[in-house]
Amino acid sequence: MRKQRTKTALSLMVIAALAMAGCSSGAGNSNEAAPKATADQTVSTDGFPIVQEPVKLKMFTRIAPVNGPFKDMPVFQDYEKLSNVQVEFTEAPTDGFQEKKNLLFASNELPDVMYRSGITQLEAIRYGSGGQLIPLEDLIRDYAPNFNKLMDEYPEIRAGITTPEGHIYAIPGIVTLGAARTDKKWINQAWLEKLNLKVPETTDELYDVLVAFRDQDPNGNGQKDELPLTARVGLSIVTMMSGSFGLDQQFGYNINIKDDKVEIWTGSEQNKEMLMYLNKLYAEKLLDQEVFSHTEAQFLAKQGSGKTGMFFDQTNNNFLPISDQYIGIAPPAGPHGDRMQSQTAPIPRDFGAYAITSVNKYPEISMRWIDYFYSDEGSTLLRFGREGEHYELKDGIPYYKEEYSTSETQPKITPYAGGGAPHLISEHVASYINPPQVQEAQKALDPYMPAIRYAAPMFDEATAQKVNMLRNDIDKYYEEQSTKFIAGALSFDKWDEFQATLQKMNVEELQQIYQEAYDKMEK
Repeated sequence: MRKQRTKTALSLMVIAALAMAGCSSGAGNSNEAAPKATADQTVSTDGFPIVQEPVKLKMFTRIAPVNGPFKDMPVFQDYEKLSNVQVEFTEAPTDGFQEKKNLLFASNELPDVMYRSGITQLEAIRYGSGGQLIPLEDLIRDYAPNFNKLMDEYPEIRAGITTPEGHIYAIPGIVTLGAARTDKKWINQAWLEKLNLKVPETTDELYDVLVAFRDQDPNGNGQKDELPLTARVGLSIVTMMSGSFGLDQQFGYNINIKDDKVEIWTGSEQNKEMLMYLNKLYAEKLLDQEVFSHTEAQFLAKQGSGKTGMFFDQTNNNFLPISDQYIGIAPPAGPHGDRMQSQTAPIPRDFGAYAITSVNKYPEISMRWIDYFYSDEGSTLLRFGREGEHYELKDGIPYYKEEYSTSETQPKITPYAGGGAPHLISEHVASYINPPQVQEAQKALDPYMPAIRYAAPMFDEATAQKVNMLRNDIDKYYEEQSTKFIAGALSFDKWDEFQATLQKMNVEELQQIYQEAYDKMEK
């Protein structure tokens, strides 16, 4: 029987690599006890301040539409006083962020740290092996006791971020709270009740509900201004609906694993059925006509507009003023009875949330700086700000004060809003994103969550480059063609041609690479 949580083979590989590098944590290693001098600074191994004299770090970060400037957030103001580390952020908006990140590495004009920058596994390998990101495993061992503890408690974290050579080039956001690892399926309960409709249990019933939302004026204003269904830009709608068609999202990709066999399903008949269903929704204006073009900010605005029938999001933050209108529902059963919540992240949810570049003069300080946020205390500061001013404790759990518990005020005081910040999300700090309404929405999904969620594998450099080459072509083609299929710009008469092109792009070779990675993890 295969193991579900531990990745034995990879763990042994990592342990061997660390042992060869002299990385064991035995007390007999005198070098481990000594704080390391860094650019004329000595960094403390515990407690605060981290350094006696102020140090400045430059960090490149993504800023979400809901956020205010990072420099105005209490977490960074207060942590600077506590740590003696000053942070200068270069903020790049979510829309266009990937292009700006790519340019930094291409031009080699790097900051000290990539913060909340979504470094992918392939980017970590590429920029790590290329020398632009530095290995972190020794720094984690010596300067990150909180993160180390989490890796010991959840072995899949170490397995999911360590290369076969034993290197860690980026650390993730850690999510031990199940409800924070998947988007809920929010539907307008007020509209259902007004139109005397039941919660849809199948994709056919969902279609009928969306038609009613479109045609029967559920908001009662006499205008046809209702938006039946929307989703984040791009193929998010595919990810959210795939489970109803028997399509999983293992390894963070379009992958099913059945009977220990890996299948990339992009050219499958099940995928064709899903795209045809979405095409029907789009053609009949049941699916947002801007789903391939609107911005993140526009999508969030639609959640809170009161004119939207159904959408997908992790929590209720963005529609709090009208949250009583919505409930979370289970995945609708598809044409073959499939009913799965395939959009589910692993515990190391936000891969590449934090990475240190080769220009950084203070890597030890940088690791000590981030490790604080992998403790309950540090995560509370990051998410809630100042006790008494922004939040209060109830039975030991932080809750926002009323004036800060809105979708307008809360994102201005914390960088976690908008996702991807490097820190720990546990039940201790989840009162805002996991209130009773969200807990109920998660309960609707729980029976349909995957028993195992594999993080994207870390490959050796040569394999990573191969995967990168294959996926660059395959993913771009799949996204372009799927968009056209859904929008009606490409006829399904071209499906055979679509499948043949995927074969020419060596999708089977990519599938075999993932199969081998799966086999190694499960030995």
